[in-house]
Amino acid sequence: MLRTMTQHYKAVLQRILHLDGLAPLLLRLYLAPVMMQAGWTKFQSFDSTVAWFGNADWGLGLPFPELMVVLAAGTELVGGALLIPGIAVRLVSIPLMATMVVAALTVHLEHGWLAIADSSSWLANERVLESAERLERAKNILQEHGNYSWLTGRGSLVVLNNGIEFAATYFIMLLTLLFTGGGRYTSVDFYVSRSLERD
Repeated sequence: MLRTMTQHYKAVLQRILHLDGLAPLLLRLYLAPVMMQAGWTKFQSFDSTVAWFGNADWGLGLPFPELMVVLAAGTELVGGALLIPGIAVRLVSIPLMATMVVAALTVHLEHGWLAIADSSSWLANERVLESAERLERAKNILQEHGNYSWLTGRGSLVVLNNGIEFAATYFIMLLTLLFTGGGRYTSVDFYVSRSLERD
């Protein structure tokens, strides 16, 4: 009986494996707009981003801030665009992962894990716990002096904690793409590789 179950399992798995390109495709389509938007925003606000990258007092204090902005924004914009059709996915994943590591270490790490401040989370640090009081105070002010129902008509008010949660998640997704590639049947890389194998 166990042998029969194992044979059925393997037969089903063989059929499903023809769809294994769907997971990398979905990762690519999820990551592409995130990366492209990040790069586009840096280029759109180039001067202020350079100032933030370079200033050690209120910014990141990075050397060569103009170059760093061009490299980060270019990597995100071009890399994100290449993810859509699945071109050079493994190669593109490497510099995109590097930007996530730099972002996590220089911008987000000091704020802990959570991207959105949630004081009920077991991952809440002192900063997040303090933000609950600030959020409650902001709600009270808006309820008293503003149109609170209009302001919250599309969603609740939250405090951005800016922790490493998103950067770490994107890094893991990109690391997955580094190992899987663009995906069978769903990427340009697959067809280029197949064409080269025939030659």
